[in-house]
Amino acid sequence: MSATNVFENGLLSLIFENANYANVGDGTGLRGSSTAGVFYVGLSTAAGADTDTQATNEAAYTSYARVSVARSTAGWSVASGVADNDAAITFPAATGGSETEQSFKIGSDSSGVGNLFLWGALTANLAVSNGITPAFAIGALDITLD
Repeated sequence: MSATNVFENGLLSLIFENANYANVGDGTGLRGSSTAGVFYVGLSTAAGADTDTQATNEAAYTSYARVSVARSTAGWSVASGVADNDAAITFPAATGGSETEQSFKIGSDSSGVGNLFLWGALTANLAVSNGITPAFAIGALDITLD
């Protein structure tokens, strides 16, 4: 089964931009949240799995923290079935430790176990050690539905 581009864009806009998705369900469609909130983007040292939490295999280099991204058009853009980050997502620079990041995670909480919503493999593994600042450039974090 595959979703149409119209449906993919509508769902991605609802989820990432907090935009209403008209003509789905009742007359008002699927409504965005009254308070949009944020997603927390994290890094992982292993491939993700559907049973993971935000904390499963999470990066642990010294000074690591998840990064919040607003659920709005200031945080994300949706087009052609893809949600992209509208600003750089920059993690704290490593001040100690050494590890290799393999995937990203998007979830509900700034720290702790948290609900994991989405995950995906990085295009290339990222070696992190003292002085390295992991980041996703504008438009580099692509979320697709299909």
